[in-house]
Amino acid sequence: MSVSMTSEPALADYPARYTISTRWEDEDVYGHVNNVVYYSYVDTAVNGWLMQATGTDVRRLEAYGIVAETSCRFLRELRFPGDVEVGLRVERLGTSSVVYGLGLFQGDPVAPAAVARFVHVYVSGEERAVTPVPALLRGVLEPLT
Repeated sequence: MSVSMTSEPALADYPARYTISTRWEDEDVYGHVNNVVYYSYVDTAVNGWLMQATGTDVRRLEAYGIVAETSCRFLRELRFPGDVEVGLRVERLGTSSVVYGLGLFQGDPVAPAAVARFVHVYVSGEERAVTPVPALLRGVLEPLT
């Protein structure tokens, strides 16, 4: 049996970045940022970056992204205090969905603390009917593919 050695992407491998500061409350009794908080960082980075890149509050668009899938591979600890640089890229831009690849970095731009996958499916109205990704968002997402 052969063992595949894969390296994780460095911060430079992500075309977009979003910075998040850790908070006192993010650490757990084991003295590191609790794993569930990483998911909050990912959600904040995606939506915060979309707002920065478009100059628009994404909650006010005709369609909005709901989270359909998330995953995270934890590689090393994040700590308080400190900034987390979240690298973002688009792995797939579909008609009504976006698959993001993200890396979370603290103190080392080569070795991520975690790598994550985040999927938005765009819906509209109270019935949440699946709808195309808004053109405004598509315009800022296409360069990240």
